Amino acid sequence: MTLAVGATAPAFSAQDTQGNSISLSDLAGQTVILYFYPKDDTSGCTKEACSFRDSYAAYQGKDIVVLGVSADDQASHQQFTQKFNLPFPLLVDTDFSIIKAYDVDAGGRAKRVTYVINPQGQIHRVYESVKTETHATDILSDLGLGL
Repeated sequence: MTLAVGATAPAFSAQDTQGNSISLSDLAGQTVILYFYPKDDTSGCTKEACSFRDSYAAYQGKDIVVLGVSADDQASHQQFTQKFNLPFPLLVDTDFSIIKAYDVDAGGRAKRVTYVINPQGQIHRVYESVKTETHATDILSDLGLGL
């Protein structure tokens, strides 16, 4: 069962695609789109990542951070990012610490779930049913920032 709207988002710290450390506490005051996906470079995950890539400009300048999370390692994230020209960080969660904290463990991979975390660090919205091709624009629309 996913975390409830209104709950405090679990703290995390992880390395991103480039080896930089990213912590939720570093993003305080910003809206965080934390999207979990099963595996780099698979059909649905690629469609979802490209949805965020193609809509990324609409997120810019609005204090919104987009972060993808899977259990893939840094090398896999780097290849995926380079292959599809992804402009946002992917977090490495090979130890499943973030996946478990956000209750999206699907037995060896992450479930496809997205959390919108408000600037105060609370869960604002949970997406358990995702249309991969339009997910990024669906979130923008729900936040009143439609394209």
